[in-house]
Amino acid sequence: MSLRIYNTLSRALEDFVPIEFGHVSMYVCGMTVYDLCHVGHARSSVAFDLARRWLEVSGWRVTFVRNITDIDDKIIRRAVENGETVRGLTDRMVDEMYRDFDALGVARPTHDPRATDFIPQMLDIVRQLEDKGLAYRAGGDVNYAVRRFPGYGKLSGKSLDELQAGERVAVADGKQDPLDFVLWKAAKPTEPADAQWDSAYGLGRPGWHIECSAMACALLGQTFDIHGGGADLTFPHHDNEIAQSEGAHGVLLAKVWMHNGFVNVDNEKMAKSLGNFFTIRDVLQRYDPETLRFFIARAHYRSPLNYSDAHLDDARASLKRLYTALQLVPPAPAPVAMDWREPYAARFKAAMDEDFGTPEAVAVLFELAGEVNRSRSAKLAGLLKALGATLGLLQGEPAAFLQAGVVLDATAIEGLIVQRAAAKASKNFTEADRIRLELLASGIELKDSPLGTTWVAKS
Repeated sequence: MSLRIYNTLSRALEDFVPIEFGHVSMYVCGMTVYDLCHVGHARSSVAFDLARRWLEVSGWRVTFVRNITDIDDKIIRRAVENGETVRGLTDRMVDEMYRDFDALGVARPTHDPRATDFIPQMLDIVRQLEDKGLAYRAGGDVNYAVRRFPGYGKLSGKSLDELQAGERVAVADGKQDPLDFVLWKAAKPTEPADAQWDSAYGLGRPGWHIECSAMACALLGQTFDIHGGGADLTFPHHDNEIAQSEGAHGVLLAKVWMHNGFVNVDNEKMAKSLGNFFTIRDVLQRYDPETLRFFIARAHYRSPLNYSDAHLDDARASLKRLYTALQLVPPAPAPVAMDWREPYAARFKAAMDEDFGTPEAVAVLFELAGEVNRSRSAKLAGLLKALGATLGLLQGEPAAFLQAGVVLDATAIEGLIVQRAAAKASKNFTEADRIRLELLASGIELKDSPLGTTWVAKS
C-alpha cells in the first residue's frame, strides 16, 4: 500500500508521489517568536514531526523547512515594552522554543530560516507582483490586489463574495479593495530602527504573508511537495501565500497542503481571553514531555484535540501500560531489523500509510504490548520498542519512566519490597498487605509477576 495524504487543496485523500524520486520537500509554518510556545504550537510541531518521521521511515530523504517569524507588530510591541532590541527578544524566544521542542522530541528542521534574513527575496517577489499588475503602491505601503488573481481562496474554499460580506477592513487605509493585503509596510516614526529596512518603496518591513512565500521558494524551489500548518492558517495566510507565490512565478506552489486540527481546552477553543491558555512550559511543570507527545500522537493530526488534565492523566496511564510491558519483558539487546510483513508491523504500516493514521497505529502498539505480556517474547518486545521509535515514543528506560515523580528513595522502596516478600514467604499476609498499602499511600504501586515484584509511580 502506498502512502496517501489528505490534501486540503483537493479535499481528498491522494496517493503521494514526490516531485523528485526518493526526496520529499516539505515546508511548515513555524512560530512568531515574541513569547513562549503554547499547546497549539506543541500540537503542530509534534504532528508534522510524526509525518516527517514516517516519510523517512518509508525510505524518503526529507528536506524539512520550518520558518521563524522574527519581525511583526507583536514582536515590535513586546520588544519596546521590554526595553530590548527586536533581535535580543527574538534570539531569546528562539532559544526557549527549542528548549520546549527538544523536550518533546521534535527533531530539528533541515532549515529554520528567520524572516529577517530573507528581506531581499521578499522584495524581489513584491517587485515581480508589481510588474505583473498584482500589487500597487499606497504611500509607503505595497498592497496585493486580491481580485486580480484568478482563483483566490481556492485552498480555503472561500469565494470573493463570501469574503467581501465578512470583511471589516476599511478601504480608507490606502487599499483599493477591503480584501487587499499588505506586502510591504512603511516604517512608522515610533518603531525602532532595527525593525526597518531600506527598499525601493522607502524604509519599511515585510507583511506577514510574504515571508513564507520568500523562504519556502528560496529553500525548496517555486514548487515543492508538502506545505503544512495549523488549520487556522488556511485563510488568510495560506490563501495569500498561494496568491503571492503563484502570482509571481506562474506555477503551483505546493502539491499537497496539510493542516492540523485545532486545540480545545475542556471543549472550548483555547484563548487567552477565556483564561484557558497554556504554554508548553506550563504543561511540562505537571507532566513529563513524553506524556504530552503521546497525548498528541494518539489523536489524528486533522482532528480537534481536546486538552484537559483528565486527558493528560489518561495518556500518562496508557503510556505506562506500554512501558510496563517493556519492563516485564526486556527487548532483545540487538536492534530489531524491521520486517514490514510481520503482522503487527504490517498493520502499523497500513495505519500510518493512510494519512499518518496515528490512532490506529497506537492501537496496534497496545495489542502488541498485550501479546508481549502473554508470550514473554523478547523479540516482540523489541518490535514494540522499534515501532514506538517511529513515533518518537518508548525509547526511555522503562523503570525511569514508570518510577518518575516518586518522593521515596528507591533504596527504601526496594527494602520494603524485600520485607514484603519475606512476610509472604512466612505466610504473614497481614504484614505483606500493610507494606503494599503503605507504599500505595506514598504513590507507589507494586506489580507482582512470575519474574518478581516491580514498582511504578501510581497514575
